[in-house]
Amino acid sequence: MSAIAIDLQPDLALDDATFARIGRQNPHCKFERTAAGELVIVALTGGRTGQRNSRLTARLALWNEETGLGEVFDASTGFKLPNGAIRSPDVAWGSRDRWLALSTKEQDSYPPLCPDFVVELKSPSDDLGQVQAKMQEYLNNGLRLGWLLDPAEAIAQIYRPDRPVETLKSPPTLSGDSCLPGFSLSLAGILDS
Repeated sequence: MSAIAIDLQPDLALDDATFARIGRQNPHCKFERTAAGELVIVALTGGRTGQRNSRLTARLALWNEETGLGEVFDASTGFKLPNGAIRSPDVAWGSRDRWLALSTKEQDSYPPLCPDFVVELKSPSDDLGQVQAKMQEYLNNGLRLGWLLDPAEAIAQIYRPDRPVETLKSPPTLSGDSCLPGFSLSLAGILDS
């Protein structure tokens, strides 16, 4: 995602209500909020990135339907991380227990939790350093497993707590490890052209 961050402080307090109002008034745009209170305008993706994202979400959703272990979220869901940022990963999953621990009001707004698992799919307009920083932010806020996929370079970067980032070139599949037991993601149609 190519993104522009706008610092609205001190003129505008970007609290949850104001952030939600900006989103409602601009439904054609996608926004995130940094922990520092900056409004981030996120560019829409192109068609090929959208196709890849759909494949990722569908494959995870099929596994989740079979196991019933949690909830799958698409790129339109914003999560309020413990550091105050509101982030929208391309694909996210959270355990059923953590989801059910939230009130209906929390589920209907920006769920106040870091997903257990996220995928960020680097599009041609994305800055790799920005996406890597976002992955690190998820880790710092409780992420158990994250994948940064770069189709242009056929690279998968795997993020886990207390471990260095693992980089794989052209892997055919990725394992959900203990976070997503039994899940193996085929990268056909995602990392290949």
